[in-house]
Amino acid sequence: MGDRETSNHSDMTDFILVGFRVSPELHILLFLLFLLVYAMILLGNLGMMAIIMTDPRLNTPMYFFLGNLSFIDLFYSSVIAPKAMSNFWTESKSISFAGCVAQIFLFALFIVAEGFLLAAMAYDRFIAICNPLLYSVHMSTRLCTQLVAGSYFCGCISSVLQTGMTFTLSFCASRAIDHFYCDSRPLQRLSCSDIFIHKIVSFSLAGIIILPTVIVIIVSYMYIVSTVLKIRSVEGRKKAFSTCSSHLGVVSVLYGAVFFMYLTPDRFPELSKLASLCYSLVTPMLNPLIYSLRNKDVKEALSKLLEKKKSSGSFFPFYK
Repeated sequence: MGDRETSNHSDMTDFILVGFRVSPELHILLFLLFLLVYAMILLGNLGMMAIIMTDPRLNTPMYFFLGNLSFIDLFYSSVIAPKAMSNFWTESKSISFAGCVAQIFLFALFIVAEGFLLAAMAYDRFIAICNPLLYSVHMSTRLCTQLVAGSYFCGCISSVLQTGMTFTLSFCASRAIDHFYCDSRPLQRLSCSDIFIHKIVSFSLAGIIILPTVIVIIVSYMYIVSTVLKIRSVEGRKKAFSTCSSHLGVVSVLYGAVFFMYLTPDRFPELSKLASLCYSLVTPMLNPLIYSLRNKDVKEALSKLLEKKKSSGSFFPFYK
């Protein structure tokens, strides 16, 4: 009887991650693809943080934000990738209730924090281009630290609300999550509860998070474009736009994938998985490449770092 109770308890506390609906022969290929992408994420983001921390020329607000962006990308991809890769080799594909809660909480925390951080980076570029003489005054160490801390705080509040709402639902007999990680939308499909109010609250919360960050980014770039167009020299315009192109590329990839996921109907779960794959793994892989390939300072710092063969063990850059 004790064994039976234990079994029932396990059934009620474990979930099954269905993952991608492909033939078993493709699991090895998908594992290798995930492994390659995750290795590039680790190499790119750890390398970016090392470059920023070891080169004094990069002790500026822009690179302070970029260092935190790399940390966020590294962390939330690590919440998803290892478990997804291990499931390609296991039959059960199970994840504990606590593990599922942790995935939703941590992923929501860092993905929301990234949205607010990208808005802070847009404001930084706005000040740098539109008010260059007052840049050091406006973008002080204190303000930069507050903007980063505020990003993490907003991410934490949003994550607590999202996770709390998700796990107040009652789940039916099926524990199979049609996704490659724990996410609130596929979990809603398993619920026996009335999820209408839950969906309204979730949509409202997403709007509260996305709209302010998008507005800040759009308004910042409207002022930036207006200022750049007033520059008479073609070389000056190119230089001004080049400082923003990397950030704009990162914003486009992330928000494009997020909007695609939210606009995809529930009856097309495979499309939602592809969109989730873009912003959970592809975006963290591309961000260091975008910033390193489009940034002369990062290229020079990387060359200097490779020449001196330096390494660093801290996660956050500090600047004067």
